[in-house]
Amino acid sequence: MFGRLVVVGLGLIGGSFAKGLREKGLFREVVGVDLDLESRRVAVELGVVDRCEEDLSAACVGADVIQLAVPILAMGKLLMALAKLDLAGAVLTDVGSAKGSVVRAAELAFAGLSLRFVPGHPIAGSEQSGVEAANGQLFRRHKVILTPLPQVDAAALTLVDRLWRELGADVEHMQVEHHDQVLAATSHLPHLLAFGLVDSLAKRSENLEIFRYAAGGFRDFTRIAGSDPLMWHDIFLANREAVLRTLDAFRDDLDALRGAIDAGDGHQLLGVFTRARVAREHFSKILARRAYVDAMDNNDLIYLAQPGGSLSGRIRVPGDKSISHRSIMLGSLAEGTTEVEGFLEGEDALATLQAFRDMGVVIEGPHHGRVTIHGVGLHGLQAPPGPIYLGNSGTSMRLLSGLLAAQSFDSTLTGDASLTKRPMNRVAKPLREMGAVIETAAEGRPPLVIRGGQRLSGMNYQMPMASAQVKSSLLLAGLYAAGETAVTEPAPTRDHTERMLRGFGYPVSVEGSTAAVESGHKLTATQIEVPADISSAAFFLVAASIAEGSELLLEHVGINPTRTGVIDILKLMGADISLENQREVGGEPVADLRVRAAKLKGIDIPEELVPLAIDEFPVLFIAAACAEGRTVLRGAEELRVKESDRIQVMADGLLALGVKCEPTPDGIIIDGNAVSGAIGGGEVHSHGDHRIAMAFSVASLRASAPIRIHDCANVATSFPNFLGLAAQVGIRVSEEVQA
Repeated sequence: MFGRLVVVGLGLIGGSFAKGLREKGLFREVVGVDLDLESRRVAVELGVVDRCEEDLSAACVGADVIQLAVPILAMGKLLMALAKLDLAGAVLTDVGSAKGSVVRAAELAFAGLSLRFVPGHPIAGSEQSGVEAANGQLFRRHKVILTPLPQVDAAALTLVDRLWRELGADVEHMQVEHHDQVLAATSHLPHLLAFGLVDSLAKRSENLEIFRYAAGGFRDFTRIAGSDPLMWHDIFLANREAVLRTLDAFRDDLDALRGAIDAGDGHQLLGVFTRARVAREHFSKILARRAYVDAMDNNDLIYLAQPGGSLSGRIRVPGDKSISHRSIMLGSLAEGTTEVEGFLEGEDALATLQAFRDMGVVIEGPHHGRVTIHGVGLHGLQAPPGPIYLGNSGTSMRLLSGLLAAQSFDSTLTGDASLTKRPMNRVAKPLREMGAVIETAAEGRPPLVIRGGQRLSGMNYQMPMASAQVKSSLLLAGLYAAGETAVTEPAPTRDHTERMLRGFGYPVSVEGSTAAVESGHKLTATQIEVPADISSAAFFLVAASIAEGSELLLEHVGINPTRTGVIDILKLMGADISLENQREVGGEPVADLRVRAAKLKGIDIPEELVPLAIDEFPVLFIAAACAEGRTVLRGAEELRVKESDRIQVMADGLLALGVKCEPTPDGIIIDGNAVSGAIGGGEVHSHGDHRIAMAFSVASLRASAPIRIHDCANVATSFPNFLGLAAQVGIRVSEEVQA
């Protein structure tokens, strides 16, 4: 417990600070100072403070902490008065929303004197005001920014930081100048615009009609014009330099909008409007420091999968993620307007879409899977305003590395906590051999800093490990590199990039295991229909195979021969899968897949099929657990560097459910049991890996008890509405309701 807290200024903020700390019992005495007699009386009556003083000097005797909560233009006079008192080492802090003027006033008042001052700014408030509205919970889950000076007293900073945290605030530290510039943009400018707009409209002759027919959007935007005029008068004068800089930048943008309207430039207007529409959600996801999923108070989203059941019906799973990524990339680099149907509105593909918006490409949608991309040509990308955030998408980062290595501008690629652990040297190393300048964090991990203005040279690259992402990255770089860029892979991988380049009219040579491109050609806009993703279909292929009495039809599934390893492996295990209505759509083979329940047997998985099913192994492990006999996987070390170490995480989960298995450095050995109920119930952890979460959901069909699957929020990265489709066909899995 501390001694005495003195709060000068008993308005909403000062009163709430005093009341909250008094309720916490951190000080033996809380004293209020206010010039208004009624405020002093009410503060004591409501228990905001223990007692009040009108005289500043009397209140500050023996104070440990003095909180300054007066209007910002009154701060200078107050600091001058405090400088004349013997404060005996008391810690001073404040709540002003502009810090530069407060700091200058403090330095002027206390020139040559000892000062333990920690400037602060709580970003909280209420439509109510005055000490009557004081609320000890006001700052809970709100940000408080402290702006310590270079010569700050460390103990004083620690104390002020702790007091705000005791009130439930999220405390951050920031430099004074940076704080004022940020708040000028996020708080001060919106208030200025609201005041100005309402005043401008109110002065017009038709003002009554304007306000009579004002819609909800107008009311929402101008609500803040009802704020305290005197307070905001003080703030704008106190922070005028930062406000003017922000206002000038906004005025330039406003002039550009006016010019676009005057010139009938719909393309520019569309660019501004499409970027703005998604901006708030995009930056909220970055601040949540996770993939593009809804931020939740409890990040441990749990799936509860009930045991048993069978599947029936017909469904179409979401669009192919690999093709969705590439449609955005090549559509942006094409000349003309590309229309995409069936685009996967999952979080990884949306990260790619946002990246190209950041680089100046106008993209409409997605809306029910439809996206319109106004291409800028191979040399039309613009420097992004800041780091490009890619959420959880390794595909986006690796493919963009090749594309950005040849641009004229610098770029930085970053992502969420999971993505920043994944190795990127496998693309950085060959790109450097082509002449790219790429900097990585330790051990070749993100963020990646890619220097622009480099001249790339084509090369013949023998890939040490089969990877469609590395191959695609180098081919994209090859669109800009001098001469020919040829990539030879040790085993077949998905060839969506080669197929789509041809679809956009760009010549690609494929001979055996080597794909090659050369610069000097262009991409021409086209129409793309994205087939259903076989990786998403795989969960239902396994589910219907292992659940007795099941028959399911999966419609319009892409069956690119470089992706059908999961079908080949399941058929080797005895699965009953037939391909119906085979056809070609936009250069990609498509079919409807009919699957019926079957007795599966364990196999040694042929190593040549491993690259063709690399993403589907988590659910194939579930098939192996339900098969009769032993299944052995080798040559799949890449599984250890996916969104999680998929070999170890799946092994841990299978063991927790009573399945006998043994992970190996490059695979796993699973002893299956075809008896229904041989998989037990229990708790498994997906470690934020969407495919792990969905695989154990499928396992419940053969379980003897419920399975609780932890950390499932990232399922949205690859399979929106997984739970809805699962319920539709008979898999009983749902989000667990948190108490």
